[in-house]
Amino acid sequence: MSSAVNEHVQDLASLRQGQPMFQLIGPDGTLTDAGASIGVSVELAQELHRDMVLARRLDQEALALQRQGELSLWLMSWGQEAAQVGSVRALRPTDMVFPSYREHAAALCRGISPADLMRQWKGAAHSGWNPAESRFHIYSLVLGTQTLHATGYAAGAAMEGSDEVVATYFGDGAASQGDVNEALNWAAAGSLPVLFFCQNNQWAISTPTATQMRTPLHVRAAGFGLDAFHVDGNDVMAVHAITSLAAERIRDGGGPALVEAQTYRFGGHSSSDDPQRYRSADDVAAWQLRDPLVRSEAFLRSSGVDEAYFTDLAEEAGDFAASVRTACRSITGAALESVFDAVYAEPHPGMTAERAAHLAHAASYGSEN
Repeated sequence: MSSAVNEHVQDLASLRQGQPMFQLIGPDGTLTDAGASIGVSVELAQELHRDMVLARRLDQEALALQRQGELSLWLMSWGQEAAQVGSVRALRPTDMVFPSYREHAAALCRGISPADLMRQWKGAAHSGWNPAESRFHIYSLVLGTQTLHATGYAAGAAMEGSDEVVATYFGDGAASQGDVNEALNWAAAGSLPVLFFCQNNQWAISTPTATQMRTPLHVRAAGFGLDAFHVDGNDVMAVHAITSLAAERIRDGGGPALVEAQTYRFGGHSSSDDPQRYRSADDVAAWQLRDPLVRSEAFLRSSGVDEAYFTDLAEEAGDFAASVRTACRSITGAALESVFDAVYAEPHPGMTAERAAHLAHAASYGSEN
């Protein structure tokens, strides 16, 4: 399929004014000309639709849990499910991924449990999973720094002669950070096997993309010397196809690539943000017509998928939601004094004194009844 997709992707020389957005399935669920020409696997679409449904249900439950005081904070992937699911499913399970902090849909696809995802946001642990096992790095809360981590990791992979693709996710806001631009340059200069995946969700907290940058990111990436692709981030099949093509080129020694996926953040920047203060209801309504889950369901129904598939999936999502609630409430953290134990590799008199002072202060309150 990648060769067919390649025929529909413009050459880098045409990027000066920006690349047309690649799309296989339109917002109404019907195939575009490219989709009709290339063909779309209904079986794969069913698998990806399930991933997206479960990811959205996680978001809904986690936000409700945060409002109930069970989580300290939650950053949603609501609306960005197609960009994440389509891209991560196009990679090999052995390819290393460096996420930012809202790649919950991608994390679920890598087998990370809801409890492990929520552990950090409950303040119970720095991270909830082992990156070596899932090939999915812990979340990076420092804006854009994960792109440099991915570039450095890719340099090591290249030195070992591996055909591994190292993927990293970031948003349009992070693209304005120096770290991201440094990573793009270093990856291009070293011809490193990095796939930069930008989820352009139109907002850097409250700053719109149009205010952030004059030139589209995929055009800027081409200026650094990367292969660059522009895709409809709410079309899960188009994202999967483009990511597959980009990863194949990287794996074949073509150097780094960037995919800019146009999507939308339906919720706030985080559970602490009120997006109604900076964007209009009309803007949200217009993007809701492009909802990735509505689109994929419409495509599947028009393709003749049996109603039992949707009934079973709804039941699975309900069971999954119940398990998310149970998992969140069962999360416990280490005792506060444990924070002093990992500051230094060996016992340190300063930490020993501070730990003792903390315990003495806590004891002064007496035991709880």
